[in-house]
Amino acid sequence: MAEKENKAVEEATAKPAKKEKEKEKKPSFIARAGAWLKTVRAECKKVTWASWDSVKQNSIVVIVTSLVFAVFLGVLDFVFAQAISGLTNLFRF
Repeated sequence: MAEKENKAVEEATAKPAKKEKEKEKKPSFIARAGAWLKTVRAECKKVTWASWDSVKQNSIVVIVTSLVFAVFLGVLDFVFAQAISGLTNLFRF
């Protein structure tokens, strides 16, 4: 029975030392961040980027579409506001 207790004590004391070694092997945060940035840069080089003309054309389409919808919603808001105002004036006692 004493042998079992001795083995249990040895195993319990041996595990923290093993964890300390694992912590020492782990690279620092700066080293890991640098490695991550290198992989990000490598992946960005693999990306097929749109041409400048395509980017300009798509940006113009987005801006014009946004303006058209803004005007449409503004007109719709004005119409509904006038309708509600007219209805409240109609039923005012």
